[in-house]
Amino acid sequence: MKPLREVDPNLLANLKRHLDDELYRYAEEKLASFYEFCLTDVDRRAVHTDREGQPRLIKYDRFGNDISEVWVNEGYEQTAKQTYETGIVGYVHKPIPELGRKGNYVYSYAQGYILSQAEPGFYCPVTLTMATAYVLEHFADEKLKATYLPHVISTGEVELYEGATFLTERQGGSDVGANAVRAVPCGDHYQLYGEKYFASNAGRCGVALVLARIDGSGPGTKGLSLFLVPWRKEDGTLNGISIRRLKDKLGVRAVPSAEVVFDGAKAYVIGDPVKGFYYMMEALNLSRVCNAVASVGIMKRALEEAKQYADRRTAFGHVLTNYPMGRETLANLTARQEVETSACFDMIALFDRVMAAPHEASEAEKAWLRLLIALLKMRTADEAIAFSHEAIELHGGNGYIEDFVTPRLLRDAQVLTVWEGTANILALEVLRLMRKYRIHERFIAEMKERLRRLTAEVRPLARPVEEGLKELVAALPRLGGQADEVQTFHAKAIANRMCDLYLSIIALERGQENDRNQRIAELFVRHVWERGLIDERMTSVREFDLIVRCKGASAPLAHS
Repeated sequence: MKPLREVDPNLLANLKRHLDDELYRYAEEKLASFYEFCLTDVDRRAVHTDREGQPRLIKYDRFGNDISEVWVNEGYEQTAKQTYETGIVGYVHKPIPELGRKGNYVYSYAQGYILSQAEPGFYCPVTLTMATAYVLEHFADEKLKATYLPHVISTGEVELYEGATFLTERQGGSDVGANAVRAVPCGDHYQLYGEKYFASNAGRCGVALVLARIDGSGPGTKGLSLFLVPWRKEDGTLNGISIRRLKDKLGVRAVPSAEVVFDGAKAYVIGDPVKGFYYMMEALNLSRVCNAVASVGIMKRALEEAKQYADRRTAFGHVLTNYPMGRETLANLTARQEVETSACFDMIALFDRVMAAPHEASEAEKAWLRLLIALLKMRTADEAIAFSHEAIELHGGNGYIEDFVTPRLLRDAQVLTVWEGTANILALEVLRLMRKYRIHERFIAEMKERLRRLTAEVRPLARPVEEGLKELVAALPRLGGQADEVQTFHAKAIANRMCDLYLSIIALERGQENDRNQRIAELFVRHVWERGLIDERMTSVREFDLIVRCKGASAPLAHS
């Protein structure tokens, strides 16, 4: 097994760009061992969980009492314990013992990126625990925070309470304003009644964030409050909660997703009762970043599996990587994965600054962050599926067989387009940002300025990007005065064009750093903007060793 520094120098380059020297040295050392742990122990356990060891609901005990316990296999338990003890959640909120200072989201998301290459299903509970910790730290009162936060961010010193965020109800889905779970005042707390239809990490979480409507509150999202709900009472019995059933899912089978019923569950309101939806949207944005991180992680695993297989598989007298089409596929996948990973970590660095001091960040800065999160979550989720498909195709028939990881990658990737908002929902988010904050004006101005600052070495590559930006500039005024249905019809196309532009400029900016990154930029821009039948340069083939293997010499081509 190759070490992380050889397998993913792009990740380390991004961390070096965004971490100070002390935290980078720590991260480089810890991530190297975490990568080995994930791609060996966690990966083996993930196979078992996916095939034979899926979570199971133990509905009743031997006396017929409803206990609604969720069983997980021992390997999953070990993965959870060992992963949380690395500080993937905790060190965002408390000091790293070796350094005497906190970590940050850049480091945490680097861990998530590696974890998702082996077990994206378990990264869901990690995500939910991260979101719970953030909401508790920033919005809960001091008593609630002191009682529960140390458990949610535990790295082994106290009992761990995994988190969960329960939004979805049967009648609403993405229409959260239709939620109907009731919150009845009861002295210093509330009691919840109703059901949540997709409740991930159910039965495994110690506490859950739950949106509910206090009796007498108004309709829609403005009438929703956010509550912290312990899964169990102090005596260990269920806290007025039961599980109707676990969902039988296509993928990410490691995480138990359930239909949860509240029947008088004791709940504590978080912060201002009228800001519940706002608090949950902050948690949702964090989860959307996790979704993008999981996506680029799956992309990386699919790419590595395809590379390793193509390097050893012989057909018609040559290994697959000696054929031009095989080289083109792998080189293009490499370019897309590296550019989109770099874009994600640029966005995470901004996320770190905004989330560390949300009251100090300007509304414009928050809007810009929301735009980048929506664009990158939407694109990377689609790409995770595309990469998994390409890996299967490069494997041929073997890629469809469960002895290989590729079928699981495809099944696990599919949920990423659904979790935390579909492409349509994200496109509507972009449209809202345009209407409320005129975010498109800032976007256009920033893209023009960043194009202007490109050096002479990459400027010729930027011409199709400049043309694409001009097309966007011309289209937006035509849509501005149109009816709502016309604007929403075009929202996804506009969002995708903005994402194409943003990623292309990231690629071009990185292309200024060295010759390899310049070739990466060339491939990425051609993939996005140029669809001509003839590629005179054939860079993906002729510079294959430089792009895919980070080597200067080119191997001879095989001719079929």
